[in-house]
Amino acid sequence: MSPEHQGGGWPAPAGKEAVGGEASAPARVPGFNVALPQFEGPFDLLLTLIARKRLDVTELALAEVTDEFIAHMRSDWDLGHASEFLVVASTLLALKAYRLLPHEGDEPDSEDLELLEARDLLFARLLQYRAYKEAAAAFRVQAEQVARCHPRVVGLPPQLAALLPRLVGSLSPQDLARLAAAAFSRPADPGVQTVHLHERVPVGEQMNLIALRLRVHGRLTFTELTQDTDRTAVVVARFLALLILHREGSVDLAQHEAMEEITVTWTGESGSLAGIMATDVEEEFA
Repeated sequence: MSPEHQGGGWPAPAGKEAVGGEASAPARVPGFNVALPQFEGPFDLLLTLIARKRLDVTELALAEVTDEFIAHMRSDWDLGHASEFLVVASTLLALKAYRLLPHEGDEPDSEDLELLEARDLLFARLLQYRAYKEAAAAFRVQAEQVARCHPRVVGLPPQLAALLPRLVGSLSPQDLARLAAAAFSRPADPGVQTVHLHERVPVGEQMNLIALRLRVHGRLTFTELTQDTDRTAVVVARFLALLILHREGSVDLAQHEAMEEITVTWTGESGSLAGIMATDVEEEFA
């Protein structure tokens, strides 16, 4: 039987005694004992002696062990015990075959090293089998102990129950439904607003202001057109207004060298701005 078929827990600590006053021992396959010329006793004890190298596996007649187990299964069939025995018996058979095979030469070759690794793996499987058996027995003991425990279910003492405030419901089912709908509804995304970051300056108003000043003075520099404000948004709006006036042919822009002053000359007529609607300008730079 593979370890997964076992239930149980950890073995009892050394020095502790099990029920009945006997020292705790490895878990056994119930009712299966072997009787061989070299050994007579529980099957689990046989595996323990082999693992500790106190009993030579080459001296055991594994066929007799198999026959006894088959006879045991006929009287008390258990699929888990049968599968477990197959795993252990195949391990013992491979170990016995390795020890009986002749080994030539002083230096082990690669095949011998592989066989040695296989032998170590077999011993590890035996130790793992024993550990699971002991853990299963301890888990079984713990399960039996816990099965005898029952919780004591009692109510709140009357003197404490009298201190609890009386809850009076003031909400109707409709109120609860509205609250639930409000809690589960996703609010509309307000989006990102930039009004608080940049003030709005209409370009059309600045264009009319520039045109009025240029009609009076005829020619002005860009610095003179923006000297009455220190707001960046207004300066940008007036520069855009100059570009629109230049595109419409109402002003002439001159700059002799890069980064020098821009000179603006009025070249339009008094009614040249009639075709430029303020709404069109605002839509263009919205």
